[in-house]
Amino acid sequence: MSLSLARRASRRTQLAVGVVGVLTAAVTLSACSGDNNGKSGGGGGTNFVTNTGGIATVAKGERTAPEKIAGETLEGEQLDVADLKGKVVVLNVWGSWCGPCRAEAPHFAKVAKELKGQDVEFVGLNTRDPNKQPAIAFEKDYGVPYPSLYDPQGKLILFGFPKGTLNPQAIPSTVVLDKEGKIAARSLMALDDEKLRSMIEPLLKEK
Repeated sequence: MSLSLARRASRRTQLAVGVVGVLTAAVTLSACSGDNNGKSGGGGGTNFVTNTGGIATVAKGERTAPEKIAGETLEGEQLDVADLKGKVVVLNVWGSWCGPCRAEAPHFAKVAKELKGQDVEFVGLNTRDPNKQPAIAFEKDYGVPYPSLYDPQGKLILFGFPKGTLNPQAIPSTVVLDKEGKIAARSLMALDDEKLRSMIEPLLKEK
């Protein structure tokens, strides 16, 4: 191969790598960042506020429903979040490789078990795990009692939340839907049980 052809091939390779990098960044934005204070907005003029705890919320009359969030769980079953309408739904974005995800997992398992039987459903969005086994082991290790949609390429995260909404922008992220299936709250950091409950309990009280 001539030097000129080699240089062209090298440029093409660099461009391809760059495109992949941009797509990956678009999906995760702040991958596995435990120190994000939740101050990033959803953009597009959304009327939401972020309190000092790093949790953003939307007033009831200004909320938007997500796009279709559905697919196969880690256990191989089909799950559509739209079927859970009528309950508060907690969507937690996580990966087995993510340190902050491991830190918050016991708190999520605890709160999910404590709120079982109430109008709350938890659904994980497992992302960037190339195969299911580490993710399944993660759930077993932490006693996670709820299903997780398997989303290795982050498509549900990227396309499931309309522009201008409280979309997940980090791993871990947590988005909570109200009983009407609309996006009501978001955190872009690892949560303990107290902060997680603070996102859920006001929505349980809504009529």
